[in-house]
Amino acid sequence: MNGDHIRNTGAMMTSPRCGAGTRSGTACRAPAVQGKGRCRMHGGARRSGPPKGNQNARTHGAFTQDGIAERRAIRALLGETQKLLVEMKSVPD
Repeated sequence: MNGDHIRNTGAMMTSPRCGAGTRSGTACRAPAVQGKGRCRMHGGARRSGPPKGNQNARTHGAFTQDGIAERRAIRALLGETQKLLVEMKSVPD
């Protein structure tokens, strides 16, 4: 075979590309699935993603402002308790 075979690759070359980043830090060069911004390997495949009404996707609230403030208060209380225990140890009977 010789290297002058003509292929019809114009449509693929002009199609939008996947917007995902690869492990090497470069952009994915695969064509995006029609109607989506990702290729079939990066989440553009049919029926990809969570099911509608996914119960597993509920948020737990650990990183809300209230949750963070509660953990800070607990840490402060534990620190004060530790200081008190050290003081109690150092007091002679």
